Amino acid sequence: MFEFVKCFYTVVGALFVIYLLGYSTFLIASVIAGSLDLYKESNKRRYHNEISHDYYVPVSIVVPAYNEEESVPLAARTIGGLLAEADIPYELLFVNDGSRDKTWELITGFAKEDEHFIGISQSRNRGHQNAVLAGLMEAKDKCDITISIDCDGQDDINAMDAMVDAYVNDGCEVVYGVRSKRDTDTFFKRFTAESFYKLLNAMGAEGVYNHADYRLMSARVLHEFANFKEVNLFLRGMVPL
Repeated sequence: MFEFVKCFYTVVGALFVIYLLGYSTFLIASVIAGSLDLYKESNKRRYHNEISHDYYVPVSIVVPAYNEEESVPLAARTIGGLLAEADIPYELLFVNDGSRDKTWELITGFAKEDEHFIGISQSRNRGHQNAVLAGLMEAKDKCDITISIDCDGQDDINAMDAMVDAYVNDGCEVVYGVRSKRDTDTFFKRFTAESFYKLLNAMGAEGVYNHADYRLMSARVLHEFANFKEVNLFLRGMVPL
């Protein structure tokens, strides 16, 4: 009996030691992984500081991008060309949302070649809404207005003139870009998108029909918007009508 009890405690002790070793290994690995994440984030922020510019510009265009290596050059050329023709100081702020392709490489390339192009990169894919918010918060202290627009080229960039005009001449602090038609969308995408807006309105949510995240917001609105601490973001539901 004594030998059995002794053997039992020996086995339990060995299992406890194995558990401690495993748990210690897990903690050490977690600390190392966390340190690596912080190191990577620090490097990204440091590289961002090298390619960004601390100056004031009237207009900041915020463009979120996730795996958009084909769209980034087009957006840079079309939006940058439009703003250059307007002959006003501007910045084109791309937000890399943890892309796995060459999106970030392209953004940093444009930033090195042209001072109007700015790039910030999130440590991982955090979603479209968080990418837009990151760009807006980055721009709010160095511009009069921001215009957020998707990178895929589906929004009419020529509407920016009307947006800026509404801000300058009519005093509008928020201007929504609304799609007048969806001829280029497939039937499924058009049906689901329009059903989504109708469902929101039916549930009592205040929203703008056929409006995504193509909008102008003044710096004053952005500073007030920064006070919101939402976690699950739905920007078009938070921006005041």
